[in-house]
Order: sequence, then structure tokens, then C-alpha cells
Amino acid sequence: MRTDELDYDLPPELIAQRPAARRDRARLLVLDRTGGRLDDRVVTDLPRLLRAGDCLVLNDTRVLPGRFWARRPTGAMIEGLFLESPAPGRWKVMLRNARRVHPGQSLDILDRHGHAWSRVQAAERLEEGLWLLTGDALGDPVTILGEIGAVPLPPYIRRDAAGPSTEDAERYQTVYARQPGAIAAPTAGLHFTPELLDNLAAVGVTMARVTLHVGAGTFRPVATERLEDHPMHAERYALDPANAEIINTSIENGGRVIPVGTTSVRTLETVARGRRVEAGSGTTRLFIRPGFRFQVTDAMMTNFHLPRSTLLVLVAAFAGLDTIRAAYQHAIEQRYRFYSYGDAMLIL
Repeated sequence: MRTDELDYDLPPELIAQRPAARRDRARLLVLDRTGGRLDDRVVTDLPRLLRAGDCLVLNDTRVLPGRFWARRPTGAMIEGLFLESPAPGRWKVMLRNARRVHPGQSLDILDRHGHAWSRVQAAERLEEGLWLLTGDALGDPVTILGEIGAVPLPPYIRRDAAGPSTEDAERYQTVYARQPGAIAAPTAGLHFTPELLDNLAAVGVTMARVTLHVGAGTFRPVATERLEDHPMHAERYALDPANAEIINTSIENGGRVIPVGTTSVRTLETVARGRRVEAGSGTTRLFIRPGFRFQVTDAMMTNFHLPRSTLLVLVAAFAGLDTIRAAYQHAIEQRYRFYSYGDAMLIL
């Protein structure tokens, strides 16, 4: 498949810069993938669109406040994004404005007030703007970033020099986020409120949790000419026995398994064993692209994704590329809001 088949023209003003006034009042484009029929709804309609016995699968990853600032000895500022801690005292990070940084150079990590928090070493330059930082102070990232970090909003969400707001700290997180480790939100889940979850349960929809920690690769476009040549990024996942049982019981009783977000789809299809799921944890490099045979995903809820993204590839694999292109064109014509803070799609 040619990568340019994943292009589409989006007016810049349709890139959502702020979340909807209320999470569940975002618009919802309902797509019947068998016939291509489209229906313009809102997220609060979900209890009327799903049925008793269906199982919603939610990704309970929690976004780390992984954006931080560092200062070179010259006083030049560098923006950083925490990715992972491969060992105590070692952080793998992405650095912007770091062309003049060289291996072995000292950097001062700053706190939220711009004061020096700790001095670290830019120990090793990795691929594509990634660095390994070392230092005795680089301990538990959850604790440290909770003190010095900020919300890592995607680059297409613009903020002034003050950075993300207190609203972002709340709204760029699902209401059911529990397991810290993501660098970006599973954005389809941003539309749910406790009241909506209660309303879904009241009509007999069950809910299961999986964890997939969204990594930096989610924002990396497919750069190869052929889709098949793209090296898929790795992400950590987990499904515990209790939630596996919820999903399998729904399948056995004839319910539909409906993952919320491409991250939940990727987790489910990683742990699928025929028409069942198996509890487990690990790292997945599963690349879901056209021709993939879905084993347990019956429907999905998702946001509108960037051109040439692996997320758009996954959605096209599920509904068909031509069907998705038509749905996106409808969404553009109807002025839906796109990307992380944008509206949603339910593919049945």
C-alpha cells in the first residue's frame, strides 16, 4: 500500500485547540462500516447506540507530566520530553533545540519555577533527537515528574509561553486513568464522564480495562513510501485475569467487544487467541494495517487521526480505506473538530 493514500486535506481551523466544554458533549460520527452509512450524533448518545451485553474496553494508562525544561551551561534553554527510565539514574528523553548539545555535556534540569533542580549529564545521543540522560537524582520518574514536569500536549495544540494550563492538566487525562506511564493520552477516552459510564452500565454495557502506555511513536508519521516498510514502534501493555474474564464472558454471551481508542484495539489484538483474549503483559510491536484479520474487535470508538499516522492506518484496516476517506471528508464538510481534543467516531 502506498503511504500517500493516507493523505487528506484538513483546514487548520479544524484542529481542536481546546477540549469541548463538557467531555461527553463532543460530536460523534457513527459509521456503519458494512454499508458506509453515516449518522451525526453526540457522545451522550452512546447508551442508545450500544446494547446490553456489549463490552467497552478502556485503556487506563495515565499520562505522565513528562514535559520539562533544561538549561545548557551557556544559558540556552532546551525543551525535554521524558520517554522511559531503562535503569535507576538513567532517563531516555527527547530533546528539542539541542543541536549544540554534545555527549558528556552537563545540563541543569529546571523545576516549574525555572530554578535549577538537578545537574545531569547528556550521556549519549541516540537516534532521531533522543538522548540518554544520567544522574544520581534521576530516580522514580512518576515522583520526580510530578514535582517538576508539565502536561506533554501534542505539538499541534498551541499554547503561549506559559505552557499548558490547569485545564489541560485535568482534561488531557481520562477520568479512569490509573496506571502512570504514557507520554500521550488515549484520546478517544477523553470523552467519557463518570455519569456517562454509569448510564452505559445502566443499559447493560459492561466495561473492562487494559493498559497500553502510549509512546513517542504515536506521533511519528509513516515516512516510508510503502506502508509495509514502516518500522512499527513498541509500546508496553498489560491485561490482568479479571479483565480478561470480563471480555471473554461478553464474547461467550454474544456481546460485541468495543475497544475505546486504537490503543485498546492494539492491546486486544495482541493478546487475542482466536476469539478469546489471554491475560498477560509485555511489549507489542503489532502493526495493524489493511489486510489484518481482527480476532476480537467487533466495533471501535476513536478520534480523528493525523494523515500518514499508524493510527489512521489501523482505522482504515478495520473499516476499509475508501470508507474511512469518505467518513473523514464528511467530517471535514460538517466541521467536526480533529485530533486529540477533537470529536469522535464510532465504527460499527
